[in-house]
Amino acid sequence: MEAGPRDTAQGAELDTAQDPREPEGERLSPDGPDETSGGVTADGPEPDEMFAEPEVEVELRPQRRLRIWQLAPIVGLAALGSLMFAFPLAFNFGDSGAMIAMLGLLISSCAAGWGMMAARRVGHTWPGLPQRGSGGRSDWRVVIAYAVVVAVVVVLAVWRVARLR
Repeated sequence: MEAGPRDTAQGAELDTAQDPREPEGERLSPDGPDETSGGVTADGPEPDEMFAEPEVEVELRPQRRLRIWQLAPIVGLAALGSLMFAFPLAFNFGDSGAMIAMLGLLISSCAAGWGMMAARRVGHTWPGLPQRGSGGRSDWRVVIAYAVVVAVVVVLAVWRVARLR
């Protein structure tokens, strides 16, 4: 390894002797030759040869989509919850029917929320709502419409379960 300027003794001077075979005017600057003929060296393709083929854009990241291992527990919980909600309503379960139906409604609602969060994480959105991370604001009429639909479904479900008693 070659010693740098800081590796010299404190009292010693840096030796900057030149090679006697090399004339003074022929030395290169640290960043290469000072001048080139025509300003540019001809070591690459011409500008019209550089883009002979059309450019092809390729997505390097895989597509964001829900996988089966993400969907299976959501679908399983939704099916279990809807069956727990439907069977006490269809068949007479006695006094425990209302409690089982409400538990099924709760499980179905949890599965629906879990599914919406998983879909939002991979980039899906509800119609009328902006894409995640886009910075756009939701239209208040769309938000009100979704809230009314959810409220109506919840009121009808609770009313139906309350009629079991």
